[in-house]
Amino acid sequence: MADSSLSIRLTILFSLSLTASSSFFLKQSLPSPTPSPSRSRFSPPVPKATPSDLISFLGSTSQSSKVNPLVARELSSCLKFVIPFSPVETKSSRSCTSGRRRSSSEENQLIWWPPKPVLELARLSVESGGDSDAIYRYLDPTVLRVPDVEGSIEDRCQLTRSPNCWRFISEDLNSYFGFLFEVIATRGSTVGLNLSLNRFDLFHGHIFLSVDSGRLGILFHAKEYPAYEKEVFPYNMGYCQIGSNVNYDESMNLRNILWLAPLPSNSTEEWLAPGVLVVLDAHPGGIIYRDLVPEYVNYARTIYEDEFGNVVADVNYLNVGKKAPDYQIFIC
Repeated sequence: MADSSLSIRLTILFSLSLTASSSFFLKQSLPSPTPSPSRSRFSPPVPKATPSDLISFLGSTSQSSKVNPLVARELSSCLKFVIPFSPVETKSSRSCTSGRRRSSSEENQLIWWPPKPVLELARLSVESGGDSDAIYRYLDPTVLRVPDVEGSIEDRCQLTRSPNCWRFISEDLNSYFGFLFEVIATRGSTVGLNLSLNRFDLFHGHIFLSVDSGRLGILFHAKEYPAYEKEVFPYNMGYCQIGSNVNYDESMNLRNILWLAPLPSNSTEEWLAPGVLVVLDAHPGGIIYRDLVPEYVNYARTIYEDEFGNVVADVNYLNVGKKAPDYQIFIC
């Protein structure tokens, strides 16, 4: 099992592509003139928000209180909660059996306080200090080849980072991550995000462990392959874009969806914050667009997962059915 875990770890790490950026600052050669007392006073600039600010704002009371109030106010205006942010005070975890209907209150509870295997993974992520091995040890070493997904093979499209993927040993974990995709798809419209579970729209997310606390999270990307349109979206995105019916419109502002597992204490058995499921509104002029979306991809409104912390793997929810829909989890 140790050799298999190492193989999984090395394969996933090899497939991950991380980006790095560098900043250059110009220094003035002459000192700035001393302002005259008669000049009008200027308001201080709004501090630049960071991904850590966002994670802290959605964290414990202690964490959120450390976020600059100006940043916190602007972040709050750009968050669209799929599940209410203030949970009912109950911390009983529930099972997440797939294939049955749930009420809205049941869905809320599953986000706030997930099933026991998810809570165990969330606690181990924090206790390990954000070590990705905490996740890899939960994977079944059986290698899964990704089959055809809605005609992807015919279009020569490889949707996943690697053709070889895995699943979790625990079926509760696999079911829960599938549930996250389903609840985003069914309740996204309540915050203005209309999407579909298919290979052009929502089919994947990126598992990460936050840089400061090790908190377990997933950054989902919807609207992954908008249709090529000369006047509206004149970008060729390769084979996987062929046949897309995803329109490029204002809903692109909402393509980044963030799930955070409940936050455990790293010194006691206490839980410091419930789970969160929120759409990040990256409309031009907002703080998320301005500070969290890189300028070179601002047209696509993409926020990159490696800005949040240690990227572990991708979680894909793929329809591999031939005649009837058959969605399955693939960890790549």
